Amino acid sequence: MRISGLFYSIQGEGALLGAPSTFIRTSGCNLRCVWCDTPYTSWKPEGEDWSIHEILAEVKRHPTSHVVVTGGEPLLAPEIEELTVRLKKTDYHITMETAATIFKPIACDLVSMSPKLSNSTPWKREGGRFARMHEERRLDFPVIQRFVDGYDYQLKFVADKKKDFAEIERVLKSLKNVDRDRVLVMAQGRTKRELSEKARWIVDLCKQHGFRYTPRLQIELYGNRRGT
Repeated sequence: MRISGLFYSIQGEGALLGAPSTFIRTSGCNLRCVWCDTPYTSWKPEGEDWSIHEILAEVKRHPTSHVVVTGGEPLLAPEIEELTVRLKKTDYHITMETAATIFKPIACDLVSMSPKLSNSTPWKREGGRFARMHEERRLDFPVIQRFVDGYDYQLKFVADKKKDFAEIERVLKSLKNVDRDRVLVMAQGRTKRELSEKARWIVDLCKQHGFRYTPRLQIELYGNRRGT
């Protein structure tokens, strides 16, 4: 399995905010978000091949029961189902962070889905050569619905402009039986200042729509650095 990083930190986003966690970051993605904060897993993927045995051995070194499998897009990895089963047999709490464009029957305690809004499409980056592909793939409602129906989940959206909240509502209307208390919104930004500037209006709109606001604690504490 191609791994771009395996490290111990705290969960910076979502329902498990602040939980000490071991992060397994896979390399490779089927999307190209213009604001991607891990370009070394998507635009220019880096990493080394790890066996599942090596991954499990490294995970055991850290004093936590929480494991976050993230990317890139971890569900691209052909060994991902076996990895989650092996982690679950060792009684880890598994969070799978995914854009929800691929479904696999993983062993998982929380599927943290981040469906991509139109603000993610790279119309101008690198001459827009990935824009059409990204636009066609960024939302897969049948995949999102399968995770909603079959797993404990959260839906985590990235807001850049106020108009993004109307788009979030359109996404939710295309799904069934979504618990609005599991809908979280966070700011698009790579610096503490950018996040702070957007936090107030995002919180106000979350209150109006009945969504939850989530900070990006890892950036507030460490900046946009790898391994945090």
